[in-house]
Formats: sequence, structure tokens, C-alpha cells
Amino acid sequence: MECKVQWLGNDGMAFLAETASNHAVVMDGAPEGGGRNLGPRPMEMVLVGTGGCTAYDVVLILKKGRHAISGCSVKLQAERADAEPKVFTKINFHFTVSGKNLSPAAVERAIQLSHDKYCSASIMLAKTAAITHSFEIVEA
Repeated sequence: MECKVQWLGNDGMAFLAETASNHAVVMDGAPEGGGRNLGPRPMEMVLVGTGGCTAYDVVLILKKGRHAISGCSVKLQAERADAEPKVFTKINFHFTVSGKNLSPAAVERAIQLSHDKYCSASIMLAKTAAITHSFEIVEA
């Protein structure tokens, strides 16, 4: 896996990231840090990627288990260290999973498998952050 990240010029702190799968995303800094707020912050992208990684796992695990899942979202709330390096110190993942007759045990198992075995991103972040999760099931 590889990607390229290129600074977009000396009038700000925006960067263009291009992935090996031919997708692009602009990241930028906050105005107080010299940015122009043209895109998400790089550390926000870390959370976005982690949320995508774990939601992907949860959906796939439930689908493979032949559960009638019709929706899945995850909201991540994180805290960072005050001093450099400002690593994540706490992250809560709150999942909202919808479907027909989904059992709480199946949803809990899918989330736990993601966090303990499959989601490389959350497993890496767990090296510095206390990871917690919660979930709710919405009957569809």
C-alpha cells in the first residue's frame, strides 16, 4: 500500500493526498495554524479511516453471519494529549446498527471482533488510546 501527499503551496497548509487506488483527498490546517480550512485535518482523517475500517468489519461480520443488517454508522469521539506528540488518549466508538431482529449479542460480537482482530487502525490506536465502544440497534 502506498500514497502520495503533496503540499499545495506556500500560501497555506493544504495538502493533496493521492492513494494507490486512484482517489484523492485534500487536507488542510486550521486558520490559526496557517491553514485555510479547505479540508479535514490530518488527525481527523485518522479518525475517519478508523471509523471506516471498523464499520466495514461490523457490516461484513454481520452479513457473513446472515444477519439482516440494513444500516450501520459509527460516531467516534476522541481526546488527544495536551503535549506533543498529541496522540489520541481516549476514543469512544458509538455504533448505530439497523436491521431486522438483530441480536445484541451478534452486534457486540461483531464490534469486539473488529476491535480485537480485524481493524488494523483501531488496534494501532489502542497502543496510545483507551478504546471504548457502545451501540444501539434500530429495528428496520
